[in-house]
Amino acid sequence: MSEKLVRKYGLFTAICMVVGIVIGSGVFFKARDILLLTRGDLPTGVAAWLIGGLIMLVSLLTFSFMGQKYERVNGLVDYAEATVGPKYGYLMGWFVGVIYFPAMNGVLVWVSAMYTMIFITSAFPGFLGEGVDVVAGAPTIALTLFYMCMLYGLNTLSPKLAGKFQTTTTVIKMIPLALMAVVGIAAGLIGGMLQTNFTTPAIMMNSYNPGDDAPLLASVCATAFAYEGWIIATSINSEIKDSKKNLPRALIAGGLIIVAVYLLYFVGVAGGATKEELLTYGSARAFTNLFGNVFGNILNLFVAISCLGTTNGLMLGCTRCMYSMASRGRGPAPMTYCQVDRKTNMPGNSGIFALMVSTAWFLYYYVTNISGIWTGIFAFDSSELPIITLYLMYLPMLIQWMRKEKDQNFVRRFLMPGLSLCGCLFMLFASVRAHKMDCLWYLIVYGVIMIIGVLADRKNK
Repeated sequence: MSEKLVRKYGLFTAICMVVGIVIGSGVFFKARDILLLTRGDLPTGVAAWLIGGLIMLVSLLTFSFMGQKYERVNGLVDYAEATVGPKYGYLMGWFVGVIYFPAMNGVLVWVSAMYTMIFITSAFPGFLGEGVDVVAGAPTIALTLFYMCMLYGLNTLSPKLAGKFQTTTTVIKMIPLALMAVVGIAAGLIGGMLQTNFTTPAIMMNSYNPGDDAPLLASVCATAFAYEGWIIATSINSEIKDSKKNLPRALIAGGLIIVAVYLLYFVGVAGGATKEELLTYGSARAFTNLFGNVFGNILNLFVAISCLGTTNGLMLGCTRCMYSMASRGRGPAPMTYCQVDRKTNMPGNSGIFALMVSTAWFLYYYVTNISGIWTGIFAFDSSELPIITLYLMYLPMLIQWMRKEKDQNFVRRFLMPGLSLCGCLFMLFASVRAHKMDCLWYLIVYGVIMIIGVLADRKNK
């Protein structure tokens, strides 16, 4: 493609792209988790959002330097190939295709179903009968599986419709965030709810909380889920006019907007409900308190649609992972997964693999984190630890960048990558302190899956 065709976005458009890529469902899902981890200690929660945002901003800038250096880079796998080498690029591709994308899909599609069920049960009391659990009940499981198949169908059978769905949900997800930030803070200041919630101490409960030992570190790990997606934002380099100047500007401005939106939403939620209500019912109670049962419940539906939009984007990437590796002659059965359907022009076999693995990860998450059926050994939080693994896999990339790129100035070669390296190490330390033995169980599963990927690739030349 010609240079004129590729570089078509100005600074404002680039900022909007960064914000749209990163802001998703994580802020709705993890706001309550942070409240639970801190026992309702709101200053600690705000500090966690700020620390997670700072790590994201530093990492954004560091990887933007890589994007400017390697002009053909347009994704995480390409960053790994360019900095460390093709073998590491394959390992990164295997990781995102078998662990990262499917695990995120499994969590987010359940969040979408849960918020949908909250909307249904609030709008139509008694519709599901008495005593039905909207979090772990059979209707929520069935709706989760339906959403999973629906998104798979959109991305493999009708990619144009999937693109329109993604655009629509990007607009919808900003509505509840903006309304909660403005109305929640205003109502909280006028009614005194914000002052009360921020000044009262943490609530002590009888049940054990993973954040009891290190609430701040556990909360920072939770923010990683909400801020995830920033690595994708760095790959728009080839589409921006005067990218050497505009890409860092867009990433800084977009990153600051993201942090501000998340913080304002979190504070707005604290202005809309008591600590006890938030710890029990989450942000859904703040919506209904501030906007009434009808309009507040409609906003809950918007949250569900927003989560579906984020999952749709992940499914889009997930359905192409095996194809991406197979088209390079890598991974298991490359001749099978590199096939493209003649009618839809989509990698059907790769999509089926993505659907199966994503469903498996959902079932794992449900059994270990939602229903509580399986606890202890090999039971870990698959919504956070795969993201933390990315920070682990960034380390050799950052080290190789600092070692090899001698033509870069001090800030680009050492200062920003060094700060990013510290951020990665902090996230790893926070994860170990927060998840303890769960990290070991996860690393064993991670190691086995990565070994399978290496063995599956050995026969390929």
